[in-house]
Amino acid sequence: MENFRDKVAVITGGASGIGRAFADRAVAEGMKVVLADVEREPLLRAEAELSERGAQVLAIETDVSKTVDLEQLAEQTVSTFGGVHLLFNNAGVALGGRIWENTTDDWDWIMGVNLMGVIHGIRVFVPIMLEQADECHIVNTASMAGLIAGSRLGAYKVTKFGVVALSETLYFELGEDGANIGVSVLCPGFIRTQINKSQRNRTDGGSQILSQNTEEPSFLDEGVAGGKEPSFIADYVFDGIRAGKLYLLPHEGSGDRVMHRAQEIVAEVAPSLERPTFTPLSGNH
Repeated sequence: MENFRDKVAVITGGASGIGRAFADRAVAEGMKVVLADVEREPLLRAEAELSERGAQVLAIETDVSKTVDLEQLAEQTVSTFGGVHLLFNNAGVALGGRIWENTTDDWDWIMGVNLMGVIHGIRVFVPIMLEQADECHIVNTASMAGLIAGSRLGAYKVTKFGVVALSETLYFELGEDGANIGVSVLCPGFIRTQINKSQRNRTDGGSQILSQNTEEPSFLDEGVAGGKEPSFIADYVFDGIRAGKLYLLPHEGSGDRVMHRAQEIVAEVAPSLERPTFTPLSGNH
């Protein structure tokens, strides 16, 4: 997909972080933009700011963990703009704690947003794209945490490994059908977003602490503070879409880490427990 002008972009988690950066870049490309987010005030603020720049913007409060919300998002997108050409399944949250200490509510929450949110987006929007027969593209936000192993943030990593597998399968299945829909999976490291404050949007009554490990919150705060700017990621992704790339790894050294893990798997050698853990994050909330 090379020409974005006058096309329609739908962005989940679009009120802040990477999602907002995607929106800024989409507007700069002359696209019509649909912002979906669970946070009402930041969502309306983003809509107002983009509208002031002359963009055609539609903001829809959306909980991606709910199928009905994605269905309503699609219906309003099509009724307002007539279709969808670029889908960013981008909403994401983080959850700390050791995997055997995470509660069922913890798992339901993070799986609902990070993995089921992407699944709902694919289930709802792919049929629309296929019926349109226009050139389209889907970008699923995963993480380097979906490609490499280590301690910490186990539940988060499970969801992101799932997003990578989902994206790869989607790529093959659309390709087998000759569909005019490209697929990319974004696997960044740390980015300056609010994902270290994900618990602010948790409404299921579960624990509001990110981790029982006292070192983990500061580890996340430091990583996010030193991460890349969302605008850098947005530019990288749009370049990747134009180039038709499936895998998008914007952080330096990512390929080497993936290769090292692959070599350990092929050699059937367990990773060293003494090796420093690299736990990158991506997302918005």
